[in-house]
Amino acid sequence: MTKGSTSSSWTVRLPMMLLTAALLIGITAVPSKEPAQAAGSGIRYAKVNVQAAGRSFAVQTVRIPKGTATAVGLADRQVGHTSSLSSIASAYGAKAAIDGAFFEAYGGPPDPYGTLISGGRLLHIGRYGTTIGFTANGTAMMDTLRMEVTGQVTPQSGRSSGWYAVWFNRTPASTSSTSIVYTPDRGKTTGFQGGIAVTVRNGKVTAKGSNTNTTIPTDGYVIVFTGTMKSSADRFVKGATVSMNKTYTDINGKPIDWSNVVTAVGAGPRLVKDGSIALNAAAEGFQDPKILTASGARSGIAIMADGSVMIATVPGATMKQWAAVMQKLGAKQAMNLDGGASSGMYVNGKVVTSPGRTLSNTLVFGGNRS
Repeated sequence: MTKGSTSSSWTVRLPMMLLTAALLIGITAVPSKEPAQAAGSGIRYAKVNVQAAGRSFAVQTVRIPKGTATAVGLADRQVGHTSSLSSIASAYGAKAAIDGAFFEAYGGPPDPYGTLISGGRLLHIGRYGTTIGFTANGTAMMDTLRMEVTGQVTPQSGRSSGWYAVWFNRTPASTSSTSIVYTPDRGKTTGFQGGIAVTVRNGKVTAKGSNTNTTIPTDGYVIVFTGTMKSSADRFVKGATVSMNKTYTDINGKPIDWSNVVTAVGAGPRLVKDGSIALNAAAEGFQDPKILTASGARSGIAIMADGSVMIATVPGATMKQWAAVMQKLGAKQAMNLDGGASSGMYVNGKVVTSPGRTLSNTLVFGGNRS
């Protein structure tokens, strides 16, 4: 029996009025013995059959009240590791969790691809797709977020110079020319050798040299310049003051106000916008047939009309079908998350959709913010 339940034998049913409405729009509640609701959490699980796009889909859903605490759940609480869905959820004390951003799962370092923000800290930068964000009061928003990180470095005597980061907390290809910021969310060290490392503590350069798996300070960060960008490290001299700024735009370069977002997960593509299907994966930067045309296991997240959130999984659907399912479920805004073997969902102490692999990152609800 799951903690918070009052009986050792029970089923999940939608309230009668909701069930009547569901039947009218092609959604049928299916009895289930999975955990329905944790005491006092307001988080509700249901398994439903949805008639959409000319067929029936068995969908697992979890409804999460507006204002529920959110965080990005990282494997081992570090960017670039993997662990089981249940262990990540347990580590964060989550009441519910779902797989988040796409990540490298085929032989390279298991770094994420999408934008990740947790506890107001930027964990990773993504440059494609759609992102869901949450402010501290639980308000959810969804957009084609594109972030840029720039700054100034000012020596103790001399003029200021600009700098920028291409990535955050990511292992570069051995032949790449790039600039990457490494924060304590990466772990104790950068995790690789190569390039020139600039160590910044409390806003000042404290060290510079070849990156030999450089230690990341708890009160700062490390910037690594590789390839032809190594020369950019020349402007960073010991004692110089370093600033860092973040800007937020949409895919068209229009400024958007995400400065108050404390949690964000980038994946995509967008499925529903303002209640209507709004799917254009290619325009968001997707090229993989697994996203564009193929059918597969899917995970997704929706913002409902009342501001609550719904997370959902389906064992098999094309992206067009998944968009139709999300719309039929009543989503006002909806987007796809990582899927395939990564598709997984956890609620009230139980994995209800089991991933076929360990995960790099998740979106967790309830429990401990991070």
